[in-house]
Amino acid sequence: NIVNQIFSGVSRCVEIPERLQNAFAAMAGSGPAYIYQVIEAMADGAVMMGIPRPLAIEHAAATVRGAATMVLEGDKHSAQLKDEVCSPGGSTIRGVQKLEEGGVRAAFMSAIQAAANRNEELGKK
Repeated sequence: NIVNQIFSGVSRCVEIPERLQNAFAAMAGSGPAYIYQVIEAMADGAVMMGIPRPLAIEHAAATVRGAATMVLEGDKHSAQLKDEVCSPGGSTIRGVQKLEEGGVRAAFMSAIQAAANRNEELGKK
């Protein structure tokens, strides 16, 4: 349809059933704020280890962009891509372990759930 043609020229355009719109907005609409926090946290970790902040922010953001490109333009699941970066006994899997211990996946899932619930509340006002 014409709406898809217009918006597909500037961004991804999908039709979302009404019953899923609050959840989708919680992920796609609020998601940038979550990823900004990821970039900030990665940069903070790099600064803690001696990397100058401008360099840390630039490369943390580029890392997120590169990872997103691999997911969007490739044909591999994100879990497979993660596994391919994690060498047995290596530094990346140690970092992944710390993220798991910190509950990073549960935190993201809870953030999306909370935002979706809030969208529901706002929709009733």
